[in-house]
Amino acid sequence: MSGNRQENRISRRTAILEVLAASFCFSTGGLFMKLIPWNALAINGVRNLIACCVIGIYLLITKHKVKFNLTVLIGAVSMAGVTTCYAIANKLTTAGNTIILQYTAPVWIMVLVYLFFGRKPNRIGVISLLIVFAGILCFFFEGLSTGKWLGDLIALISGIFYAGVFMLNSFEKGDALSSVFLGQMLCGIFLSPLAMKETDFSLPVLLSVFFLGAVQVGLAYIFFTSGTKYIDPLTASIINALEPILNPVLVAVFYGERLGRLSLIGAAVVLCGILYYNIKEALDTRQRSS
Repeated sequence: MSGNRQENRISRRTAILEVLAASFCFSTGGLFMKLIPWNALAINGVRNLIACCVIGIYLLITKHKVKFNLTVLIGAVSMAGVTTCYAIANKLTTAGNTIILQYTAPVWIMVLVYLFFGRKPNRIGVISLLIVFAGILCFFFEGLSTGKWLGDLIALISGIFYAGVFMLNSFEKGDALSSVFLGQMLCGIFLSPLAMKETDFSLPVLLSVFFLGAVQVGLAYIFFTSGTKYIDPLTASIINALEPILNPVLVAVFYGERLGRLSLIGAAVVLCGILYYNIKEALDTRQRSS
């Protein structure tokens, strides 16, 4: 009995480290997107092609069969939309605005569930929606004055696509790894040829693109899908909050890009709204199951 407890404790500790590693890997995206002087679509195509190979090797090692059904395919299209909009937004607005607005995915899940299934959000959901939308307004008010509103809008669309990925993966016929793998393959096939139009193929640029594909996307998703199997949603959501915090910090330190005052306020408001929702929902689920 004590041996099982010890084993569970080690599994949980390993899972926490995996989700922590995933959040760190994800958070490097903004910095490397800024450093690579390529078109956003070319970057996204090549990084997804590399990530597809990494995930493909993982699928072979774990003997995880790729599923093909309508739910998985729509999830794959959503995944392609997430990475493409994220890449474009990073070139049009700040990395901080991009990741924070993508991080609004949980509130868009509530909106999509209401629109398609008529399920109204509970009180926690409504409060979270109001808080997050207040934060989003801060981004757009500043975007109108700085001319970066289009990048903010595309980042927000990335968050809606991300909501679609999570929602579809929770369906009975959904499969997260299959959707991720096929979505990366779609981007790799259709967008990576655009890299042939680029002129800078120096070693730092090629290494940065490889890092984005192999680590920031490929390895990150492997860590995330593996780690979230063994820890509760509350712990996962708190650890996952590291990404939208660390992403703009890395860009500010190594690239010199900083959020405006109104965007900083918006970022704090959005983070509070999402964390409030995730933590309250996880605590309520834990109480109901105990």
